[in-house]
This record gives sequence, structure tokens and C-alpha cells, in this order.
Amino acid sequence: MCIQSEDITLAEKDNILTNAAGIPVPSNEVSKSVGRRGPLLLEDYTLIEKMAHFNRERIPERVVHAVGSGAYGTFTVTDDITHLTKAKLFAEVGKETEVFVRFSTVAKSKGGSDVYRDLRGFAIKLYTEEGNWDLVGNDTPIFFVRDPMKFMDFIRSQKEHPQENWRQHEMWWDFWSLSPESLHQVMWLMGDRGAPMGWRHMNGYGSHTFSLINADNERIWVKFHFKTDQGIKNFTEAEWMHMQGIEPRWATKDLYNAIDQGNFPSWTMHIQTMTDEQAANFPWNPFDLTKVWPHGDFPLQRVGKLELNRNPENYFAEVEQAAFSPGNVVPGVSWSPDRMLQARIMSYADTHRYRLGVNYDTIPVNRPHATQANTPYRDGFMRVDDNNGSRINYHPTHHDYPKADENAKAPPYHVEGLADRIELDEPDHFDQPRMFYNMLDAGEKERLIHNIAGSLGRCMQQIQDRQIDLFRQVDATFADRVVEAIANTEPPKPEPQPATV
Repeated sequence: MCIQSEDITLAEKDNILTNAAGIPVPSNEVSKSVGRRGPLLLEDYTLIEKMAHFNRERIPERVVHAVGSGAYGTFTVTDDITHLTKAKLFAEVGKETEVFVRFSTVAKSKGGSDVYRDLRGFAIKLYTEEGNWDLVGNDTPIFFVRDPMKFMDFIRSQKEHPQENWRQHEMWWDFWSLSPESLHQVMWLMGDRGAPMGWRHMNGYGSHTFSLINADNERIWVKFHFKTDQGIKNFTEAEWMHMQGIEPRWATKDLYNAIDQGNFPSWTMHIQTMTDEQAANFPWNPFDLTKVWPHGDFPLQRVGKLELNRNPENYFAEVEQAAFSPGNVVPGVSWSPDRMLQARIMSYADTHRYRLGVNYDTIPVNRPHATQANTPYRDGFMRVDDNNGSRINYHPTHHDYPKADENAKAPPYHVEGLADRIELDEPDHFDQPRMFYNMLDAGEKERLIHNIAGSLGRCMQQIQDRQIDLFRQVDATFADRVVEAIANTEPPKPEPQPATV
């Protein structure tokens, strides 16, 4: 049946983007915030709907970070930071806290390799006496995007083509070349550290800006770093491709065997701190996830030691069902106006409720270990405990009911500005990538250029030109060398096609 012109909707006629109810979307790239640096607004239904749909796109595996492994261990305080935070896990030097850590790759689905070029997840669950603190980060201190409205599209660019169902270089370079804020992370990914030699030989970062709150209810901004004590080691491009064919779960085996043999891996935890005054005078937005805080201006301060010393007994129960959320912070630790962090506070827990059910926090690996949860929640899918018995689950009430804890309150911070979709449009996409490139030695630069050429060279000329223009604004010689490397790279051989009958 032919569709008559009068039956064509406005969205079809003008190609206007709408939400699921057919309402036009005002922006697909910028979230709604209070001013330029303020937090996001729950009223941004466009963002909420986009995240909620994205969180439910894959079943039953994680939509990202599906391939991974984990282990238990301890975090031990080595240096006093009680002047910065009232969190009890940092109360005294020598104090130990049980942890569970999950490492992962980002893009590939279950069954994929854990030794290919990709970011790595580095998620830590600290079972503190004040509840679980989930520090959910990556093996890089930065990320590709700084507004959560673009996150879902970034991940989709890393997944399989919707028609052909395999990952394609052209998809991710298409997205990156149109997102100049991604430059810093792209250069990190395509360099040596984009293919770490297993989980033990990479750093971990909280990545976002968080905050610490002390006993005087004073706040200071903070970034978390975990430096590997095993030393940074990375595969070359040829090595990880070769290893992927021999043992696609090399990283998983390496971690398990090291712990099984008593060779316990460890990381040294450091923090960087920044005051409100320093944040106001910082040359970049201090809450921008695509930026680092230079160590020369904000030196690393040692805090403690993370050691992994026990393998899980059952992968599904303890690793596959492990659920981390940036929303889980303990008194003395809090968030910041980082837009990506603000969205992840909602998004991670929402994903877990879909993947594991609304009672996912009652699964043993996710339950508090050093204290007990005392919530009013009951019922729901997969409730397998006593369901809080006969206790009343509403408030206010004259019956006994748990009391709020004043100590858990965080101090206010000032926000102002119009409630609008305010783009983070500072023209600062190239400063830090330039600093990163200039820090590399000759060999690192050569491998970075080789890796970029081998991937970008598979893309159409229009995408190549856009990305080269971005590289040129980082460093003209760098861009010229990429162009030359692409020209001198042998075109990839056509993939074998299945026979037709």
C-alpha cells in the first residue's frame, strides 16, 4: 500500500528527532544543567529516556563492560588523610577494608577477547563499616565525551553495525571525527596504553572529579589514582592480535593464575586535591571528564595499598552478578558537578535493576560485608530473604522506623545559572592532547601513528580528512605523519565472503 503524502508525519517529512512519545527533542548532544558548571536536572526527560532505553538494549549481559574478571582483596591505609575526609575507612594508618575488584573491557560482547585495543574498566567495591563505596572507573583518567547525552551514541559507535552485525573502524572514527572533545582519549587509546598486558599491568582511575568531606563539614575536590605496583606493560599491535588468536582470555587467566600462585597483584592509591579557589582559577573546567589535572600543579598524594589475594569461587555468582554504582558513596566521600558522573549516578543502578532485578543489592557479592543494610524496601523480583518481615515500610509512622543519620549529610555547594541546555563549548579540545603528545618519546609516537593509520586508513576519505584536521590542531607534524603512514599502509585485504548457494 502506498503511503499518501497527507499520512506522512511531521517527523518523517522534516526528519525531526523525537522521543518515544513523538515529541520533538530539543537537543541530542547537550544535557540540561544549572548554569555552565552546575549539576544536571532531573527534569531533563530527554536525557532520562535516552539513558533508560540504552540501559535496556542488551539482555542479559552488561550493555558495556560485558567481558571481565574479578577478585577479592584488601585496601590498607598507609598515609593519614583524616584532615580531608571523615570516611571511617581512612580513620587510621594501617586500617584494612575488604574489597572486590572487577576488571573489564568496554566494547565487546560476552564471548569476546580481553586482550584487544580498548579501554579497561577498573571497578572497586570497598565493604566499609559505613556501607559499600563503589569507585567505578577505567584504566585512563579521561574519557571520550563530557556530556552524558553523547555517551549512548559513543557506545553504539563501538558496537556492531545494525545491518552487518560486526564492528567497523569507520563507525568509531565517524563519531570521533565529529566529536573533537574525544581527541585526548583517542590518542591515549591508540597509543601503547590502549592494549595493556592484562589487568595487573595497568593503572586504575576514578576518572571523574569527586569530593572529600572532613569532620568540620568542609569539602575539597578530589581525583583518585591507583598505580600498578607490577609496572605498566602493554602489548604491541602485533602482539595483541597474535595473542587474541591463541588465548582470547589471556588477561583473565593471568590474573587468576597470579593470585592462585600467591603472586598477589597490588596498586598504590593516590589522590589529587583542588580547592574551590583553585577550581575557579583552573585554566580548564575542573569537572570536565575529558581533562586531567596536571600533576605538576596538583601533585599525587599517597593514601594506601590495594591488594588482590583471593579468587572467586563461582564466576557467575561473584563476578557476573557483581554490580557497581557511582551512586554508592560513604559519608566523607561525595560527588561533583561533573555531568558524566551526575548521569552515571542514575544510570548504573538503573541498569542493574534491569539486568539483575530491583533487589540486586541483596546478592551476596553486592551486600555490605562490614555492616548490614537497613532499608524500607520490600517485594520485587527475586526477593529471597525475609523481605523485612512484618516491619512497617512507610514513613512518617508512630511505629519503630530507622532514623536518618546527620553525619551522612554533605555540605552544600553553590550553583547558579539558567536552567537550559548549555553546551560545554570551551575551545580547549587541543591543549591537553598536545601536552599528551609532547610527553611521548620517539618510539611511543611512532607506534601511536602506526596504530592510527592501520585503523583510520580503513575509513572513507571524508572521515579521514575530518580526523586529520583535528590532529593538525594538536600538532601539524603529527598530522602529516599520520597522512604519510596511511598512504604507506597496505590496504586491508577484503574479508572472505560466504559462498552463495
